[in-house]
Order: sequence, then structure tokens, then C-alpha cells
Amino acid sequence: MSIAIDVVGGKWKMHLMWVLAEGPVRFGQIRRKLDGVSEKVLAENLRQLEASGVVHRELYAEVPPRVEYSLTPLGRSLNEALEPLEAWGDRHRDEVLSRADVEVP
Repeated sequence: MSIAIDVVGGKWKMHLMWVLAEGPVRFGQIRRKLDGVSEKVLAENLRQLEASGVVHRELYAEVPPRVEYSLTPLGRSLNEALEPLEAWGDRHRDEVLSRADVEVP
């Protein structure tokens, strides 16, 4: 199986990658942009992407503590590789959704 698919597989990881492509973002901001994801699932996906080396977690020594997530250089290169897949989905969205019981977050 492809390493790239292993890294971004699942319902939320690719969507999360698109959000992080916009620049550093806090947990609450991510959650608001990904309607329907639970805190538990979001935290788990962020940890997995961080463990894969595509997401960086920055903890600021402030009161209250502030944490921001961003893509690493490896994550940015993975996002670039995923762009054709997103373009394919945009081009064929209506056809795919009309033929299958596909849930789109």
C-alpha cells in the first residue's frame, strides 16, 4: 500500500491537510472549519499526522497555553501531491455522488 495513502487515509485527514495548508491554526479554528468532526477524532488525527512528520505542533509558553498546528515541509509537499486528487474530485463530484452512497464531509 502507498505510504501517502497510509498517512492521509481516513475520513478527516485530507480535509485537515487542506485546512492546515492555509497556515498555522489553533485547534478550535480547525474544529470550526471541519464541521462534524469530534474533538476526540480531531485530536487523534492531528497526533497521527504529527507522528508521520507532516504536521508540526507548536506550544507557546503563555498563560493560558496556546497551541498552533501547521504543515511541515514534508506536509506541504504531500499537499502538493494531493492537489491533482482534489481536482479530480472537483471535476467528477456530481457524477460520483449521483452513482454511489458517498458521504462528503
